[in-house]
Amino acid sequence: MDQALQSLLDLLDLERIERDIFRGRSRSAVVPRVFGGQVAAQALVAAGRTVPADRTAHSLHAYFLRPGDPGAAIVYTVDRIRDGRSFTTRRVVAVQHGQPVFHLSASFQTYEEGLDHQTAMPPAPDPETLLTAAEALPRRLPPHIAERMVQARAAVDLRYVDAPPWASVGEPREPRSQVWFRTNGKLADDPLLHVCLATYVSDMTLLDSVLLAHGRGGWAVGDVVGASLDHAMWFHRPFRADEWLLYDQESPSAHGGRGLGQARIYTRDGQLAISVIQEGVVRVPRD
Repeated sequence: MDQALQSLLDLLDLERIERDIFRGRSRSAVVPRVFGGQVAAQALVAAGRTVPADRTAHSLHAYFLRPGDPGAAIVYTVDRIRDGRSFTTRRVVAVQHGQPVFHLSASFQTYEEGLDHQTAMPPAPDPETLLTAAEALPRRLPPHIAERMVQARAAVDLRYVDAPPWASVGEPREPRSQVWFRTNGKLADDPLLHVCLATYVSDMTLLDSVLLAHGRGGWAVGDVVGASLDHAMWFHRPFRADEWLLYDQESPSAHGGRGLGQARIYTRDGQLAISVIQEGVVRVPRD
């Protein structure tokens, strides 16, 4: 297994302190705060470890309350809201330095047959025809920033279909972005693990489409200050995070210092696996 992926899996392997209390390590991504995808994935791990194995996550709703401290552990407390015949609901609060930094509600369901339809997968080039992050980033960004971004994404093979925001500054275009992604190595068959890794990746690029609409490059070029506010995901069909997934993202609105991103994630064979919505702070720095 790729060393960076093993490091990420170790990060998601929480320490169980009490029956419903877990502790996770933290690390900085490319900014001096905990990466939002990390705390969301860890919170979902905590919730999932209190749920029967035959129930899989079908949705999560979360709020980012405070910037996480990458130098401190995060304690996750799970509240067992409900255990029904078909559905299980959990609430998780992540705490650092005595204060809540993140709140998540997640629901799990036993599999059952039902109605079945989906939106068709949009066209996209094969991922093998696209540049990897390690190939693309050094061509577009200063070396020190490119190196940090490559390291932060080393566990995931993430490939942009079109130029990302930091590569098209000053060129407003349709607020839509596509990326292919998969983990840099094979994973165990545990469905919770694949859902948690998809949750981790889902926070990496979702607000890109907001920036594209205005020709902004984001934190990498310093023309926007941003942070995730809330995040929601619905897991529709089985998928593997170690196989190619298409993240099709768009922004329907930006206003009042906030931007909204919404997306669908498809398996390579066209199955709609996940729907995602996120709102974030998107501020233009004052001179």
